Amino acid sequence: MNKFLSDAGVCSRRGADRLIEAGKVLIDGKVAVLGDKVEDGQRVSVNGKEINRSEELILLVLNKPEGIECTTDASNPDNIVDYIHYPKRVYPIGRLDKNSTGLILLTNTGELVNKILKSSNYHEKEYIVCVDHKVTDEFLKQMGDGVEIYIDNEDRTVMTRKCKLRRIDDKSFSIILTQGFNRQIRRMCKALGYQVTALKRVRVMNILLGDLPEGKWREVTEEEIKELLAEL
Repeated sequence: MNKFLSDAGVCSRRGADRLIEAGKVLIDGKVAVLGDKVEDGQRVSVNGKEINRSEELILLVLNKPEGIECTTDASNPDNIVDYIHYPKRVYPIGRLDKNSTGLILLTNTGELVNKILKSSNYHEKEYIVCVDHKVTDEFLKQMGDGVEIYIDNEDRTVMTRKCKLRRIDDKSFSIILTQGFNRQIRRMCKALGYQVTALKRVRVMNILLGDLPEGKWREVTEEEIKELLAEL
């Protein structure tokens, strides 16, 4: 059931579980329970509204400006859904923090979200980072070998995976990650005595930001989707 609601673009699987536990989901008029399966022809409703699994894959690229938050919470005036104002329901794949900019994908397909974000799949995400100190060889090596960072919302420390870095100039570099802890790059830099002054994501897997203007969005091309699905 949670997969059905996620694929239909209603919410995440975790959010679906909460709706089911609250008794707000019906299958053929009966209250659904966790673990229920939706068979072909069955009618599903959430809060009295009938839900159909989306057949059309929607995948968008937004060049997120600073200040926009990757949340679907309508009570947040800076939420990304209202900002993009797409005519059909979409939600972000992962997140960029409020102060970061660049490529964020939005979709209506929960299965796609889960496959892209699953850490064990080692999907690449590339960023351009500006810092307040000179980018030294030692700094690049330490970042690339992995950095112990503290995840405060989980109250634990983790060692980041090895990653690829390339110096751009004295105070900027590119970095390719295959995991996505909250504010990971900022935490990695801070652990090594650096402060991030600007952070921009330029690639997720095969999808490139390119010359898309800040604040604008585009639909992912059929060719891009085909390559993306092949990598998943």
